[in-house]
Amino acid sequence: MRDKILALEKKAQLLEPNAGTRKAWTGAVNDYAESFLSEIETLKAWNETTAKGEGILELPIVDHPRKIEDLLGVIEKEVDYPALNPASGGHLAYIPGGGLFPTALGDYLADITNRYAGIFFASPGAVRIENLLIRWMCEMVGFPKTALGNLTSGGSIATLVAVTTARDAKKIKARDIENTVIYLTEQAHHSVQKAIRIAGLAEAKISYIPITDKFRMDEHALAREIEQDIAAGFKPFMIVASAGTTDTGVIDPLPAIADLAVANQMWFHVDAAYGGFFLLAEEVKANFKGIERADSVTIDPHKGLFLAYGTGAILIKNVEALQNTHYYLANYMQDVVKEVEEPSPADLSPELTKHFRGMRLWLPLQLFGLAPFKAALSEKIWLTRYFHTEIQKRGFEVGPVPELSVMIYRYVPESGDANAFNAKIVEAVRNDGRVYLSSTSIKGVFWIRLAVLSFRSHLRTIDLCLEVLEQSVAELTRTTEV
Repeated sequence: MRDKILALEKKAQLLEPNAGTRKAWTGAVNDYAESFLSEIETLKAWNETTAKGEGILELPIVDHPRKIEDLLGVIEKEVDYPALNPASGGHLAYIPGGGLFPTALGDYLADITNRYAGIFFASPGAVRIENLLIRWMCEMVGFPKTALGNLTSGGSIATLVAVTTARDAKKIKARDIENTVIYLTEQAHHSVQKAIRIAGLAEAKISYIPITDKFRMDEHALAREIEQDIAAGFKPFMIVASAGTTDTGVIDPLPAIADLAVANQMWFHVDAAYGGFFLLAEEVKANFKGIERADSVTIDPHKGLFLAYGTGAILIKNVEALQNTHYYLANYMQDVVKEVEEPSPADLSPELTKHFRGMRLWLPLQLFGLAPFKAALSEKIWLTRYFHTEIQKRGFEVGPVPELSVMIYRYVPESGDANAFNAKIVEAVRNDGRVYLSSTSIKGVFWIRLAVLSFRSHLRTIDLCLEVLEQSVAELTRTTEV
């Protein structure tokens, strides 16, 4: 038996490469990364391909090893070239993620050391980092020092944590669900509806409150709806407001909504996944008044702090409620029950095993300091305002004056279907590939969106976007006339 074990050990030790192999691999990967970054200014934001990464299927999982150089070649051709390039400053669609270089360094360190950041007993330093970051974000939104939360994979899990915590804090039982009301608008992010369903609240009454001509929740309609629901015997439970909607970037009237939530003993959740970190920008900080009165806030560092995808956060005032929903102790973990100085992240979220996400956020903040982040956020605000002014000079209609860094606009041709014409503009921009734009439809109207949030998007990027749009309209108008 010993001989068999030693023979298996010899083969298994291939999983522990020696210093020379590690140096060769990291050197090759670093060379690839440096090449990618050195060319980022000239790489397209979108590359249309016919194969769409099918070459990946030619590398099935097999027993024998492959060379790092061969694998990097496949990654370059089949993963990093086709379709959307989220690292490009020309990515002006959806809500762009970031990709700050120190994020990768933070992940590298976290993965090499493999610190377990779920329980204070196991890694007090890692847990202190994550809780420090959460408390900093809580302070930023105006929450009390007793508030806390959790670093998540993104806004979807953060919202799920908020909804499940609210459900339990307000003592919503299965028998109560059909009589329970959740209020939001059609501008709410789809992760809210998903969280409601996963949390077992799909049979609750979902009341979609009308929006104003500025695309904000109509607080007067909300008040009427709550009053009518109470009169009809329903129980108002939760209001979900947005501090920066995905479609238009607007902020709902948070103070008025907070008043209604307090008056009716409802849970008040604010989705600030996209917009929250604009609290660091003096130009728009006042627009967020009322967010400090929320019970919970979703906020994504991989958006407003320009980190790589995979870093969200949920901030919650009532930590006891958060823990009551998510805490669990298995018999095999009895050794970790000790007096601790910090709450364990695993007790405040659905995750037990979790990536040490705090390092990918802590390291960039420490290396750069806050000043360049604040400057970058202000820059995005002014770039959007600049675009709002300039696109009108080119004959486009615009939506509301942008509050943050997202806005909508459309071109209305002299004849024909405006919706179809704008869809063709989006297609033409995508075929050009130098910038990438997305669209949305609100009340049957097709709008093109501008979402400026990449730290690599600068004035030259917006000028290029304007140029591409102008050229697209001219070409489409010419071919339509022909």
